[in-house]
Amino acid sequence: MAALQRRRKRFSTGPVETLPDYRPDMTYIVTDNCIACKYTDCVEVCTVDCFYEGENMLVIHPDECIDCGVCEPECPAEAIKPDTESGLDEWLALNTKFASLWPNLTERRDPLPEAKEKDGEDGKLAKYFSEAAGEGD
Repeated sequence: MAALQRRRKRFSTGPVETLPDYRPDMTYIVTDNCIACKYTDCVEVCTVDCFYEGENMLVIHPDECIDCGVCEPECPAEAIKPDTESGLDEWLALNTKFASLWPNLTERRDPLPEAKEKDGEDGKLAKYFSEAAGEGD
């Protein structure tokens, strides 16, 4: 019995520690540069179909996103960000709200006609955001 206890002690890894920056609820969100552009390259690569379509932008459902990050580099407008970046609480709330109201989109579509012209413009939320739903699939 004593030999068994020594072996258990020798191979025990002890308590598992979590990293201080680890957030199991981290998600990606769509921010203002998607408004009036609505590129859908990100939708095409999403493995869990967590994008929802508004009239002139997309949102990610935070409870469905698995934090794989595959969508972020696909966005030509660089509008997809991890919610761990500072100052994105408003966008997390907007994504959460409209993902429950707008239809799911799982296929790539053409961007809005004014996408190139509006890409990178400041203040797009106040100027162009529409609460209207898109078509979805």
